[in-house]
This record gives sequence, C-alpha cells and structure tokens, in this order.
Amino acid sequence: MFLSNVGTWMQRIAQDWLVLVVLGGGAQAVGITTGLQFLPFLLVAPFGGLLADRFSKRKLLIFTNAFMGTVGLALGVLTLTGLAEIWHVYVLAFLLGVGTALDNPARQAFVSELVQKDDLTNAVALNSASFNAARLVGPAVAGVLIGLIGTGWVFVLNAASFLSPILVLVLLRRRIARTTRKREKAGTFSQLREGVRYVRSRPDLIMVMTIMFGLGTFGMNFQMTMALMATDVYGKGPSEYGLLGSVMAVGTLSGALVAARRRVPRRRLIVGGAVLFGAFEIIAGLMPTYVLFAVALVPVGVIAMTVLTAANAYVQTTVPQYVRGRVMSLYMMIFMGGTPAGAPVIGLVADAFGARWSLLGGGILTMVFAIGALVVLAPKSGVVVRTRLRPRPGLVVVARPVEDAAAVARPVEDAVVVARPVEDAAVVTSAPEPRSPAGRVPAGASPRSAGTVRADCRAPVVARSVPGTPRRSR
Repeated sequence: MFLSNVGTWMQRIAQDWLVLVVLGGGAQAVGITTGLQFLPFLLVAPFGGLLADRFSKRKLLIFTNAFMGTVGLALGVLTLTGLAEIWHVYVLAFLLGVGTALDNPARQAFVSELVQKDDLTNAVALNSASFNAARLVGPAVAGVLIGLIGTGWVFVLNAASFLSPILVLVLLRRRIARTTRKREKAGTFSQLREGVRYVRSRPDLIMVMTIMFGLGTFGMNFQMTMALMATDVYGKGPSEYGLLGSVMAVGTLSGALVAARRRVPRRRLIVGGAVLFGAFEIIAGLMPTYVLFAVALVPVGVIAMTVLTAANAYVQTTVPQYVRGRVMSLYMMIFMGGTPAGAPVIGLVADAFGARWSLLGGGILTMVFAIGALVVLAPKSGVVVRTRLRPRPGLVVVARPVEDAAAVARPVEDAVVVARPVEDAAVVTSAPEPRSPAGRVPAGASPRSAGTVRADCRAPVVARSVPGTPRRSR
C-alpha cells in the first residue's frame, strides 16, 4: 500500500508541475487541479465508507487500485505523446480523486481485519504513518524524477506502483478470517445517516475533525506551496523543488517512527500539534533564502506527521467496527474534502500577494481552526484548559478519558437488562413473554421479561408480575 500511495502523490505533484510549467498554466490553474483531486472526497467518500462496511474490503481495494493505475497510465500516455492539454489533466485528476475517495475508507478500516485487537492501536498508527508518509515522501520522489526522466514517465511509474498492492491483496485471500456481515435492512441513505448521527453524538470526534479540516484545507497544500516557493520566490528548477520534498520527508519519517511507538493517541497532542504546525509553517514562509526554507521544512514535517497519525489513530480506535468504515469516510471527507475550496483560495492569494502568503495564510488559518475548536468544543468533548503559573506560565490542556466507544452497539431486538448499583435504580420494562390465561409465566419461560424488573444494590434482582399490566403482542 505504501508504494501505491507514494505513486499516487507522485502523480499529483507531476500533474501540478505539468500544469504550472509544461502547459503554461498559472497558480490558479494549479489550484483548480488540486481542488479537482480532492473534490470526490466530498461527493464519493461517504459511499466509499458504506461500501467498506457492506462488502469485502479486500475485493474493494483490488478494484480501486486497478482503477487508479489505469488513470495514471492514461495521463502518462497523453503526456509522452504530446497530446496532453489542461482539460485532460482536470478530468483525470478528478477521476484519480474518485478512486482515492473509494479506496481510503476501506484501506483504513481494513487494518482491524489483519491484526488482533490488542495490536490494533499500534497497527492503526503504522498504517496512518504509512499513508501520511506517502503524502509527504511522494512529492520528494516526484520532484527528483521530473528532473531526471520527465513528467510523462512519472505517470507511468505511478501506474506500475499499483501492481504491488493488487498482488498482496490477492495473496491475502486465504489468510484473512472471514467476517460475517449482517445484511442491512435500512436503505443506503439511512445507513449513511446512521454514521452521521454517530459522529454527532461524539463531541470529541467533532473537535478532532474540525481541527483536521483546518489543517487539511489550508495548511497541507505542500504540492502547490512548495512548487510556488521554489519557482516564484527562489527561482529554482524541478531538481531543487524535489530536494525540498526530500528534506521535508526527513521530518516526516521521523514523525512517523515516533508516532508508531505511541500506544494511546491523545486529544491534547492533536490540539497542541495543530497550533505548533501553523506556527512553524508561518516561520517557513518567512525564510529569506532557499537553504533556510529547506531547513524550516523539517520540523513542519515532524509536526504534521505527528498530528495526522494521532488524529487518525484516535478516530479508528474509539469507533466500533460496525460503523468504522462510514466514520472513517466522514473523517477523510472532512480532512481532504476541504481542499477543493482551500487550494484555489490559496492559489488566488499567492497570485495576488505573492507565493509566501500561500504558507503564511495557511499557517494562520490552521491555528485559528485549532484554537477555535478548543475554545468552542472543549467543554463538550471532555477537554479542560487550565492556566499554569509555576514552574513556567502557560496553558495546560487535559483531556478526560472517553467511554470505550467499542462497547457501543446498535439496538437489538432482545434487549438485555443491566442492573446498575444505585440506591433506587430506574425501572426497565422489556417486551413480555407469552402468558397463560391466569396471567402467570408459563413453565420454562424467562422471568426477566414477565413484567417490570426492579433492580436494587442491596438485594438480588427480583421479577414480579404487576397486575393490570397490558399485554403486548410481538
């Protein structure tokens, strides 16, 4: 999967370079191309999560990888034959986004079927690190290859990179335990609404997704901002542009290794990391020379990878399996789906005020979203912000533990009555079993549903038949 992800990001960078330099488009054209790549996350990603919950994730991943490889090969042939035009790039960028939007929710949720429950947190962190490392390593590799072999062959290499995950998925056929999937009675949109309702019931998830929306929409447009900085500000070519991506990859891989060792993802790490990311992105945008700009990208890569991995792992490990695909599709839709609006805006800002503002504006908006989410949603999501005077003045962010969301289940037909140790427990009524004409419980019937069950911590649970209780048919 890592190779295909790297290839996908190579194609995105190569097509941005194709639009900006080879085909003579400006920053706005690059912004439109970037926006079209991520537009399907708003349109298709929710259905990708639904497909991941309803069908075999392995077969779905085989299809999506084959589709994205075909798109890359088509753009490579058009470029190598000299027939490529900007509208070709627009269409194929959108199709690549469709494949990615269907692929990501299934791939993210597929991790839980490959490892034991005790290893899930670490596996999610490694998978997230692989995905996000490819997001930052791919541009580095693409920049170098564009200078060596040209953009057309980069597209062809991307197409070839999808053969590896397809082969692995085919070989995994006999090694994956088959999971029984209960056929859903509700319609497609009802199931999508179920995922939305679940997210709305979790303020902690809303806070995390709000922060990631700001970071993904405005802060992480590196495939565009680095190209603008390299060409417009420092006057460099594709080799120097590729070197910027390689330097950032050093920080990215360091952040991935650190994140994979972390057992429990914490919300305070997500909040604090997003603020730091915005601050360091602003610092990078102010660097006067090419060398200092490259050095400033290292901490940007470390912090970006730490935040992305922590957020992804937090969502996956706190969401039950039956709705995990849909929740992950909503997460990816919010994180990456905002780019169609953010990338053109950043491109317009760069055209109007200069390429540096593509980083300055992105860093400022990322900090605004992180601090705004903390202030508005912290009380509802269990995050407490306190001031500290000693030993050093500052703010302390403490996140109260969330209930184990994996224990949350959908309503079933046969409800289980749980007696809580309270002084006067609530009265719980279940559907009655068939009664005899005298109102007594037939022999062999369960007494728990014969009438009203009253639980008390000082005595065992006793079932009583309440006279006059109306009988209900099933």
